[in-house]
Amino acid sequence: MTVNLSAQDETTIRTAAWGTVTLLSFAGIAGSAHKVGTEASLALNAATGAVGHVLAEQAGGVKIKGKSAAAIADQVLPALTASVKLLGEQDEAEAENFRTTITVAVEAANRAHKGEPSPTMAEMSRKITEALHA
Repeated sequence: MTVNLSAQDETTIRTAAWGTVTLLSFAGIAGSAHKVGTEASLALNAATGAVGHVLAEQAGGVKIKGKSAAAIADQVLPALTASVKLLGEQDEAEAENFRTTITVAVEAANRAHKGEPSPTMAEMSRKITEALHA
């Protein structure tokens, strides 16, 4: 099935995905926010399907504003839920592709540190996962 996304839909998906990287970087600040962000970004760049095409396009319309994790989460977590919903309305397989893409980015970010993720990373990962399945 072909997925037809409006410009606003694509912005929502990009906000959700790249905002996830930002949230994970905030959560990983105690170790290396740079490593966390790099690992998560590389995972997003490896996305395939309609989601991969959307994420590969220039993200000029994405403006994630906020100086705190809370302010960014207020934008990103609802965008994650909305992205799954709008993709699922057209093609459930593509909605699952989006969930998997974000999950891989979260897992990659969590591997940026040696050993288990910090409690902060674990909690942010939980919130992201919860938003994907809301």
